[in-house]
Amino acid sequence: MSPTSSPSPSPTSVDWTDPVRQSLFDVWLHQVTSTHQLQPGSVRIASADASFRRYLRVDTLGGESRIIMDAPPDKENCQPFVHVAGLMQAAGLHAPEVLDWHQAHGFMLLTDLGDQTMMSAIQPEMPQANHSLYMQAVDALVQWQLASRPGVLPAYDAALLQRELRLFPDWYLGQHKKVQLQGKDQETVDKAFALIVQRNLAAPSVNVHRDFMPRNLMMPHGSGPQSAQLGVLDFQDAVYGPITYDIASLMRDAFLTWDEDFVLDITIRYWEKARKAGLMDFEDWHSDFGAFYRAVEWMGLQRHLKVAGIFARLTLRDGKPKYLADAPRFIQYIRTTCDRYRELGPLLKVIDEIEGTTPQVGFAYGRM
Repeated sequence: MSPTSSPSPSPTSVDWTDPVRQSLFDVWLHQVTSTHQLQPGSVRIASADASFRRYLRVDTLGGESRIIMDAPPDKENCQPFVHVAGLMQAAGLHAPEVLDWHQAHGFMLLTDLGDQTMMSAIQPEMPQANHSLYMQAVDALVQWQLASRPGVLPAYDAALLQRELRLFPDWYLGQHKKVQLQGKDQETVDKAFALIVQRNLAAPSVNVHRDFMPRNLMMPHGSGPQSAQLGVLDFQDAVYGPITYDIASLMRDAFLTWDEDFVLDITIRYWEKARKAGLMDFEDWHSDFGAFYRAVEWMGLQRHLKVAGIFARLTLRDGKPKYLADAPRFIQYIRTTCDRYRELGPLLKVIDEIEGTTPQVGFAYGRM
């Protein structure tokens, strides 16, 4: 396409609800086509996520493909994505490279990490068949954590941890279950949340992806020095916070449940690698896996409460009902952890009353 020709219309495979935005996209695509050897007629939907972003795929004249991020700037701030993508590239991770970014209009051209997620390659009925995949994920995680520096990413501080926890009573209980906490129940939840925040802030801080799970990891794809590694996506919410967060996210998945034996196996192997890398030099974590694992459970509990609230909000506010269908998985995670620790017994009682469930019989470790 010559620089003076008019931009071709977007293919019918991509729907635009806003004609003005479609026009802006056509102009931008025209501007980047020559530089990046794109084929505008090949643009098609690649995927969408839980936010207002969506992703398109476009072919190049050289036979490769690129990803286009469509992120309306009034709804999505792409600056963190660009910042974290650079950090991941510098850390040697296989993350998308930003080739072009029209900041004012929210269009971005990225390298393509393929369309096969780690999730799509997992065999849920055969845990050990997935062992090597999870070890690749663990290697990427340790590599990301080793690149940590304070002051580079936003802090995962008490205010953010508490704000996330509030999603559970506000959205899961209040909006989904139609339960407004009052009196003693409110005090119980507030006390438990304060303890959860206190426990998690005690952990040492590293780079935290914040959604490190198989849906956001891509099977090896493409060429280049990092192409043999798992790719990493959806990292724009990265923060500097508890080292326990990402391993809890990986092994207590939003969309997949593993038996405790497999969770322990991979978590122990992560701990061993992190210890060897000097990331476990905190209290007795270097010598006591149990102490580290208890901290992972407390961190996982914060995430589970948050995600249950997020899934309710995605369904009730954003019209995405598929997410709330996975809420029972999170309630089970929450109940299992609360049942394991005496300090969380009152919170478990409140949740059991709301859910109409009966208290669990003692779990593997007994109560601590």
